[in-house]
Amino acid sequence: VEPNATVREIRSMFHKLYPRWYPARQSIKLDPKGKSLRDEEILQHLPVGTTATLYFKDLGPQIGWTTVFLIEYTGPLFIYFLFYFRMPFVYGLDERFTSSPHPVVNLACICHSFHYIKRLIETVFVHRFSHGTMPLRNIVKNCLYYWGFAAWLAYYINHPLYTPPSYGKKQINFAVIMFLLCEAGNFSIHVALSDLRRNGSKTRKIPYPTKNPFTWLFFFVSCPNYTYEVGTWISFTIMTQCVPVGLFTLLCFIQMTIWAKDKHCTYLREFKDYPSLRMPIIPFLL
Repeated sequence: VEPNATVREIRSMFHKLYPRWYPARQSIKLDPKGKSLRDEEILQHLPVGTTATLYFKDLGPQIGWTTVFLIEYTGPLFIYFLFYFRMPFVYGLDERFTSSPHPVVNLACICHSFHYIKRLIETVFVHRFSHGTMPLRNIVKNCLYYWGFAAWLAYYINHPLYTPPSYGKKQINFAVIMFLLCEAGNFSIHVALSDLRRNGSKTRKIPYPTKNPFTWLFFFVSCPNYTYEVGTWISFTIMTQCVPVGLFTLLCFIQMTIWAKDKHCTYLREFKDYPSLRMPIIPFLL
């Protein structure tokens, strides 16, 4: 291997020798317990001498992230409708195809559908993935999470015995405004992050606020897309006043906090001039 060879080129050489392990399936490391090397890293810039030992790990069958997201987000969209339209096998024959007397149920269906339609559109037209694939085995776990929670939420929100929010229209209107603002913010952040890789580069860059006011949250947090996402589900919880939605929101917050902290630490490690005022997900707190 030439000293100026990239890890991507080494993966291709390995694939030619062993066709079974295509590049996306390979993890190449300098140490068995270390992190996988990035495709763009150059051999002579790595901490090795005139000879180097690289360690290979089989990551298993892979699936593209675009396909993963399309599968994950399409499920909740259609599962919710099974409960919204009260199919006979859900609540029983007496309640089949009957509409809810509460307008908030219709509004919740619109908001839930809008959220996942937005995610599907972003997956196709906005997102640019630094890692092209993920292990195929993870798709089952991810689908169980998204599809299962969608069914659980929809069951209670569309249940014949569902009771509307305690404070009526004021509570619902406040939640809808909050929901739309958070959705707009989340979309704005995704567009801003996508613009950093418009030329197809996979090099990590520091995201900064743009002229779009929704991106100004970058002044205070590293991952405002997660901040807005949590805000979306908090508003949906307020709108529906439903315990399962609140539990789902709590789990979302815990998981996204873990992701945000990991990305925040990566930024701090890779950029010495990274803005010191930023927190992972909640301004000035967390």
